[in-house]
Amino acid sequence: MTGSTEPVTSPGHAELREMRWWDIDPVLRMERELFPEDAWSRGMFWSELAHARGPGASRRYLVAEVDGRLAGYAGLVSSGEQADVQTIAVARDHWGTGLGARLLTELLRAATDFDCAEVLLECRVDNTRAQRLYERFGFEPIGFRRGYYQPGNVDALVMRLTDPSTPVPGTERGTDNHG
Repeated sequence: MTGSTEPVTSPGHAELREMRWWDIDPVLRMERELFPEDAWSRGMFWSELAHARGPGASRRYLVAEVDGRLAGYAGLVSSGEQADVQTIAVARDHWGTGLGARLLTELLRAATDFDCAEVLLECRVDNTRAQRLYERFGFEPIGFRRGYYQPGNVDALVMRLTDPSTPVPGTERGTDNHG
């Protein structure tokens, strides 16, 4: 991937930077708070980060910090011309601030850097807040995965975005506005 690993900052807002191994413990705490039934394990994050650096990197994982405290994180995996959003999480006290949109914008930039023609994701059917975010960015529902989220047996809505490099009016996508 050719993207920069320098932090993306805005005055008075969250700093976005590459997730590193020392971020795993705070990420796990947030993961367990936000997704208690289907939280990722420490090993899952270690495995993802193992593929996020170097010439053969196929992942991009970010953290967002506000005043040195974790406020969110996100990750994407690429394979050929397709990328998959693996996770996006924003601390509850930062909901509605645009941080989720900033994280998604950076993942879509990574998908473009990976030369991906489309981006897929799964979203809990009961997570309408996330679905609205994805729809604003041009993602469209294409199907369901029954019982995808375990152990709660919650269905996933599968969504797809074609051409992640195309800007969408009303989003930060394709702009240099990180605010």
